[in-house]
Amino acid sequence: MSMTQIRGGLSITQLAAQTGFGPDTIRYYERTGLLPAPARTAGDHRRYDNRAIDRLRFIRGAKRLGLRLGDIANLLTLRDTGTCPCEPAAGLLRRRLNDIDAEMIRLTELRGHLTDMLTAIPGPACPDPAPGTWLPTATTFATASATATGTGTGTGTGTGTGTGTGTGTEGR
Repeated sequence: MSMTQIRGGLSITQLAAQTGFGPDTIRYYERTGLLPAPARTAGDHRRYDNRAIDRLRFIRGAKRLGLRLGDIANLLTLRDTGTCPCEPAAGLLRRRLNDIDAEMIRLTELRGHLTDMLTAIPGPACPDPAPGTWLPTATTFATASATATGTGTGTGTGTGTGTGTGTGTEGR
């Protein structure tokens, strides 16, 4: 908490209105160090300056790109020291682009599986399904899995059935 007491500046509600972040998010960013503690009034109310607006807009833009808060914190730390954050930012953006490419491959494979399953549905004269047979036959699904291809890297967790290659992404 800053010991500086001021009269002017933006309240947390005004800052939230200007940046699109909620007051709780702004307080969270203060607790985690993404946003420096603001000056306070004599009544202990937060007062923010234009640097807080700039910083929150930077955070919003980085989040829109899919960067994690830890990565954003690293970029902000570099920015605060006056060091050019371009090289570390380029590495983060390359990694994010690779994550997106891997996810696109995974989604393309998923689309293929869904299309194959949809094609295997009999049509208007659909017979009543017998218990346990509401999915396409195992042969149809295995064929769809065998035709899906893709490469990529990633880490993650998940559950499912079937065969083939794919990628995962780390939780955000």
